[in-house]
Amino acid sequence: MTDAILLELHYLGSIPYFCKLLHTPEVCIEQQEHYRKGSFRNRCYIGTAQGARALSIPLLSGKHQQAPIREVRIDAQSRWQQTHWRSIQTAYGSSPFYAYYAPELAPLYERPHRWLFDFCWEAQQCLFQLLGVAPALQRSTAYATTLPERWIDFRHQLLPRNYATYSDDQYQIVPYPQVFEDRQGFVPNLSLLDLLFCTGPEALVYLQQCLPEVA
Repeated sequence: MTDAILLELHYLGSIPYFCKLLHTPEVCIEQQEHYRKGSFRNRCYIGTAQGARALSIPLLSGKHQQAPIREVRIDAQSRWQQTHWRSIQTAYGSSPFYAYYAPELAPLYERPHRWLFDFCWEAQQCLFQLLGVAPALQRSTAYATTLPERWIDFRHQLLPRNYATYSDDQYQIVPYPQVFEDRQGFVPNLSLLDLLFCTGPEALVYLQQCLPEVA
């Protein structure tokens, strides 16, 4: 088991991402980096009747890699919050635990948000609350190109281009019941929202089973 890990902040992070967050003794979230395109910093995947669907937060400024992540602004004029929430409702309205979790999640999409990092941090805290956990996360104070020996640099490892098949020596894909499994088969490594809406309080059990050494 890794002792300490450095990760970037994701939007409604995936199941493998939350396995890293919850099963590593020390976790540091990178907040001194520059924004990178083609990542999960402003994107997640949910399960729909048509398969995995990307939800992407539109950005007003800071879309280029030169912009510090804390200075990347959300394009509030695009009505993305309404689009994302309708997509979540459509995808999970019939799931076993939608009625239980949706009222806690909905406020994220009812208030205006200006900064990408701040919104994603708030969304992550909401997911922790729904899981019933409160991990003590650190935040980076400077950008590091090299890390102390016991730390693992996991920045830029979980990416949209490889998320569906991702596994490693400390994470394995574990199937669970999904809303549209009868149509699409099991779709792995979606946002943690999928696991929460489909399994409820058992989500933590599934996350534990994703660790190969305890499977």
